[in-house]
Amino acid sequence: MRVISGSARGRPLKAVPGIGTRPTTDKVKEALFSMIGPYFEGGHALDLFAGTGGLGIEALSRGMDKAIFVDLDYKSVETVKANLKATGLTEQAEVYKNDAERALKTLAKRGASFDLVFLDPPYRLKHGDKLMERMDELNLLEDQAVLVLEYESTFDYRDNFGRFKMIRKTDYGETGITIYVYEKDHENKTGSDSMEKEEQ
Repeated sequence: MRVISGSARGRPLKAVPGIGTRPTTDKVKEALFSMIGPYFEGGHALDLFAGTGGLGIEALSRGMDKAIFVDLDYKSVETVKANLKATGLTEQAEVYKNDAERALKTLAKRGASFDLVFLDPPYRLKHGDKLMERMDELNLLEDQAVLVLEYESTFDYRDNFGRFKMIRKTDYGETGITIYVYEKDHENKTGSDSMEKEEQ
């Protein structure tokens, strides 16, 4: 694994010891960022199930001002810190060992808000959309924030719900990715103008 592009381009990233995590492959990461960016002019990112921190680190490398990394696993937290140090991005990051839902409550109390969110929960957990709705309730999202939901491709999330509009849905082998835009001042729209699912 490595940083694909930006200020830390080419820097290698450590994997989390053991087999409890499934880091996003470089191929999928490159495709993902070509869809949502590929580069940013500032903003705040949240990597909620950070694992290696690869997605949040890639976002920082490509121009985000700051990223917050959250993971419940101690080994993941230590790996994220090591990868931030290796890429020279430690000063732009905060790393927390916490449960996702508790972390959201804590961030809301701090008045945090995000322009970009990565949600890559363990495949056994199918509540990515519920966490998105919780972020809406807690006012954690900026208008037009982009949310990237990664999951097992045999599973499928709703296209549009609440203030979240699906703009892309793609499968990469066993990995499914759905990208949403948060429309803070708009109600839910029909899926008629959503992109159709792509198979790759």
